[in-house]
Amino acid sequence: MSGTQSLNLGGAAASGPVECLGQKFPSEQARREHFLKLLAEKLKDPAFRRQDGFPNGTDEAILAMSDPPYYTACPNPWLSDFAKHYGKPYDAQEKYTREPLAIDVSVGKTDPIYRAHAYHTKVPHLAIVPSILHYTRPGDIVLDGFAGSGMTGVAGQWCGSAPTAYRHELEMAWKKEGRAVPQWGPRRVVLNDLSPAASFIAANYNLPFDVEAFSEAGKELLKSVEKDLGWMYETLHTDGRTKARIEYTVWSESLTCRSCLGEFIFAEAAVDDVTQEVADVFPCPHCGAEGNKEQMDLRFESFVDSATNLVVKRPKRTPVWIQYRIGKQKFVKKPDAFDLEILDRISRLPIPEELPRDSLPDSQMSRVGRMRTTNTSTIHSMFLPRAAQAMGTLWDRVKRIPDRRLRHMLMYFVEQGIRGMSVLNRYKPIQHGRLGGSQVGLDLPGVFYVPSLISEVSVSTQFEGKLDRLTKTFSSFHGAAQAVMVSTGSASGSALSDSSVDYVFTDPPFGENIYYADLNFMVETWHGVTTDARAEAIVDRVRRKAVPEYQRLMHRCFSEYFRVLKPGRWMTVVFSNSRASVWNAIQVALQQAGFVVAEVNALDKRQGSFQQGISPNTVKQDLVISAYKPNGGLEQRFVERGAVPESAWDFVQTHLRQLPVVKLKASELEFVVEREPRRIFDRMVAWFVRHDAAVPLSSDEFLSGLRIRFAERDGMVFLPEQVTIYDKKRAQVTQAPQMELFVSDERSAIDWLVDFLKARPSTYQEIHPEFITQLGAGWKKHEAKPELSALLENNFLKYDGASDVPSQIHSYLSTNFKELRSLDKADPRLKAKAQDRWYVPDPNKAQDLEKKREKALLREFDVYAGATGRKLKEFRLEVLRAGFKAAWGRKDYATIIKVALKIPEEALQEDEKLLLWYDQALTRAEASA
Repeated sequence: MSGTQSLNLGGAAASGPVECLGQKFPSEQARREHFLKLLAEKLKDPAFRRQDGFPNGTDEAILAMSDPPYYTACPNPWLSDFAKHYGKPYDAQEKYTREPLAIDVSVGKTDPIYRAHAYHTKVPHLAIVPSILHYTRPGDIVLDGFAGSGMTGVAGQWCGSAPTAYRHELEMAWKKEGRAVPQWGPRRVVLNDLSPAASFIAANYNLPFDVEAFSEAGKELLKSVEKDLGWMYETLHTDGRTKARIEYTVWSESLTCRSCLGEFIFAEAAVDDVTQEVADVFPCPHCGAEGNKEQMDLRFESFVDSATNLVVKRPKRTPVWIQYRIGKQKFVKKPDAFDLEILDRISRLPIPEELPRDSLPDSQMSRVGRMRTTNTSTIHSMFLPRAAQAMGTLWDRVKRIPDRRLRHMLMYFVEQGIRGMSVLNRYKPIQHGRLGGSQVGLDLPGVFYVPSLISEVSVSTQFEGKLDRLTKTFSSFHGAAQAVMVSTGSASGSALSDSSVDYVFTDPPFGENIYYADLNFMVETWHGVTTDARAEAIVDRVRRKAVPEYQRLMHRCFSEYFRVLKPGRWMTVVFSNSRASVWNAIQVALQQAGFVVAEVNALDKRQGSFQQGISPNTVKQDLVISAYKPNGGLEQRFVERGAVPESAWDFVQTHLRQLPVVKLKASELEFVVEREPRRIFDRMVAWFVRHDAAVPLSSDEFLSGLRIRFAERDGMVFLPEQVTIYDKKRAQVTQAPQMELFVSDERSAIDWLVDFLKARPSTYQEIHPEFITQLGAGWKKHEAKPELSALLENNFLKYDGASDVPSQIHSYLSTNFKELRSLDKADPRLKAKAQDRWYVPDPNKAQDLEKKREKALLREFDVYAGATGRKLKEFRLEVLRAGFKAAWGRKDYATIIKVALKIPEEALQEDEKLLLWYDQALTRAEASA
């Protein structure tokens, strides 16, 4: 390997003077030595290591993995210096206005850069680029605290290096949408992830390196391994004389028939030799009894584990097929004596020193499924003997390369084979194909799964094509010097200063979709630095993290984002989880941190477009949440005024400025959900609650005041300067935008009735059949279904014929019945037709009804609060919301907590408003204890 050891980084390791964070060094090596020494001193400080999310690892392992100040495999102490040196301080006088932007998170998943290194979840850089261009200017600081593989960093650099064709395409698209041409130029990006595996990928994606030196060193590495271990992948052609190179070997488990206790090889019984189809049900070759794998017993064999000197059991596995090549021709055969002799020789070799011996952490994946049933409990047990020798040799030789940047890039390359060379690599035959046409299938994404048929690939099959692809990819994309800083630790804390970041893009973990720390452990053990899973923001039953714990962790992370983001600036959150409780936890955590949600868009993957107003109980799409940090002026005025009505209207003014005025889809106007009056009220309430202040306006006072102070069009609220723009667009389309309603509780049922009766004042008999169809599968589990008659009585008015026909009913009847068009409101014929029709009251009467309704709700809440010794199985959410709000105004946190404990946790977690009141009450109660 001496040839590889002599290679240097070339252009990336400049021999002349270099500048770094305002300091000058005689060479790149001097810069690196300086910061490594500083990091080593930091690591000796116990307080530095006590930071949240500090990874598990020795000083030596962390230093070996790091390349400071640009990348540290621990919390990066130079982030503040980076932002201070390259960013601009917050200027309250700076003019900055943006509307929220929806992005398609699936764009770019076939791009070579995106595919350069796999990760469990990734938002492609091409999906992030439009957001960065929209919300920032060249040179601005962008933060991603859940950076994963570092695509936000790539996107920030792409803003300055994008090809001309891409720029032209995006500019034309933006011009068509009526938006300003983007300001091209690189942005500075701060990346952080809890996982050392993820941050290492992110660093090597983004930091500059000499591609030619990497390519040559990679070829030399594979050549040296082939020279020493090539004999392990030799086989004989079916003529018994011609030597050939193995591409992969298929290993099969053995099973025992429960009927006759006969042992057999799974592949021989279940896989068709011709079509390669795997049968779900197959016969025992001894007695003919049929069953599936679960109805057979997995056969084990005992052996002495040389890593532990203990006798352990492992599934009995047999090589059943070998695919090999001679020149460009590929062949398939069953292993012969030559192959078995080589495998036996390999099995007697000692385990390589570099192969990790770590035990897998106790996790959901290790407690259930195939990891448990196959007794796969250590890292070294995840490799067959030949693959263990190959991976151990590769890693050992890469570690010996003296040039740090080149060494890291080769590790980035080699670690991509860790999973593919392990027993997780599933043999996946092509349906109806011949054996020779089979394919190598990687492990199932997002889980550890040990298959019954394993594809053990050769070093050349695993790595040669990958090296060529990486060389080609990074020849076209070059990480820029000093453009990205990478840190490893919790997103809940960083070295960044207050109000130093211009934009946040983040794709955090959502619930228990993926166990990142457990999945990354396999790769991290090779580096000797592993994730501190205690700080991981996921739902994890093994570590006793339920949705409330997840929400608290996310609240801490969002609070850190809020601290470092400049006032008036934006954050984009990508969300993907089907559980309403997780969705609500995210929304509450955002609002508790201080962010105001301006828009939520769901990508319609079939139509390739965005839908608003999605039901929180049916979140099945990728959502893009646009939220902003209120500007400093609003916050200062609140401090001066306090919780008074003027503060509420000040918030509304500020909030309306942040919302899109017009949204178009296929040349038709879309309803902007955040402009709906009740949604604005909810945002205002959340803002006051977050400030630990009483809400100064009731719902009816707010809605009445809204009508007086602001313009309303098509059910949406606008500022005076905005309504002119909207009216102009509205005149150009034929149909008014419609808000799509999902009836899931009493409040949404009332909203549906308002829409229905505004369009068609109707009798009870006309309303009932339409109403019943709305109370379908989307109704919340614990919410009592209201009687239509009660909803009508408490929220609407019924014409009794004693006075003139109300204007709303008169307009509807005269428009839809020819014989009534010329009649005035007092005409008996019109009165007869209007008799017993329900209609939406005018604002003044609506306010009286609202007050009457709220009193009734609070009386019922007192009944809930007074109930003793039992859980509430069914209840009215409207009652709980009204009661919690009233108790908050009295600072009666104990009542909120007491009643919350009487309702099922599931119901509490699935209602954003209740969850916000309850969480804030808990916080205040704990603070005063």
